[in-house]
Amino acid sequence: MVYLKDKTILITGGTGSFGRNFIKFLLKNSKSKKIIIFSRDELKQFNLMKEINNPRLRFFIGDVRDLDRLQHAFHDVDIVVHAAALKQIPTLEYNPFEAVKTNILGSQNIINAAISQNVERVLLISTDKAAHPTNLYGSTKLCAEKLFISGNSYAGGKVKFSCVRYGNVIGSRGSIIETLINKKENEKIYLTDERMSRFWIAFEQAFALVNFALKNMVGGEIFIPKIPSMKLVDLFDCLAPGVKLEKIGIRPGEKLHEVLLTEQESRHCVELENYFVILPEFFSYEQYDKYKIKGKIPENDFYYSSDNNNIWLNKVQLNDIIKNYDTL
Repeated sequence: MVYLKDKTILITGGTGSFGRNFIKFLLKNSKSKKIIIFSRDELKQFNLMKEINNPRLRFFIGDVRDLDRLQHAFHDVDIVVHAAALKQIPTLEYNPFEAVKTNILGSQNIINAAISQNVERVLLISTDKAAHPTNLYGSTKLCAEKLFISGNSYAGGKVKFSCVRYGNVIGSRGSIIETLINKKENEKIYLTDERMSRFWIAFEQAFALVNFALKNMVGGEIFIPKIPSMKLVDLFDCLAPGVKLEKIGIRPGEKLHEVLLTEQESRHCVELENYFVILPEFFSYEQYDKYKIKGKIPENDFYYSSDNNNIWLNKVQLNDIIKNYDTL
C-alpha cells in the first residue's frame, strides 16, 4: 500500500463496525501519516481510544450533516472514506427524513467539503440495497452513489469520487450473525422466507476492495466484489442448529434476493478477475481504458444476484471466518 505512504486519511463513521476494523487494517498495513476518526458518538470514540492507543490516530467529533465541521475536518486531508450512514431498515422506514438528512444531504456535504479543501480521493461505502432499492435505506444509498459519481463533474478532475458496493458484512454489529451467536437459550428465531438468500463478505474482503478502489480509481466508478451467497435457512442451521424456526413472511422493504449489479448497469460494466467495475455513462470512456484492457464486458442481460451467484458459502467456511472475529 505504497500509495498511502505519508497520507492523511479521514474515515467518516469511523467508530462503526467497518471503520473500527479498517483503522486496525490501516495501522498494520500502511505507512499513512495520520488517520482521523470522524463520528458523532463521543462514547464510542472514548472506547476506541482505550482499545487502540496509537500516535497516528486523531479523533474528531462531528456530524456529516454539518458542512462547516466537515470543512474544518477535511483541511490537509488526502483521502476520505465515507462510511457514515443510518442503516437500520425498519427504523428508517418510520423516520424517513432522518435517513435523507444523513445519507443523502450528508453525502453531498462530503462532496462539497472535499472539493473546497482539495482532497485527493473520496470513496463512498455503499450497499447491495442500493441496487433496485425496495426500501428507504437502499433508496438513500442509491442517491448517495449518484451524487458521488456526479461529484466528479463539479470537481473538474481535482478530486476523484468513486464508490464501493457490497453485501452483508460477517462480523458487523447488529447483524443477523451476531444475533444468532448471542441468542439466549430457548429464544425464538424468526425466518421470513426459507428461499431468501444474501451476499456475505468478510472484513478482509471489504478492506481488499476498498484498497483496490482507492489505488485504481479514476473517478466515477462503482467497484463491486465477487463474493459468496448463502441462504438464510442454511445460515440459521449453521449457527443455531436444531432450533425451531418460526416463519413470519417477508417484512416491508425486504427482498427475497439481493442484487449487486443490475442488468442496466452491466451494459456499462467491466468484469475483472475479482471485481466488477461499473463505469459512468456520461464521462469520456478513454480514461477508463485500463479496466477494459484488463477485463471483459459481461454478456447481454447479465445481472449479479445472490440467487444466480456461482460462489456459495458453506458452513465450514462461515465458521472459519467467524472464529477469527473476537467481536462476535
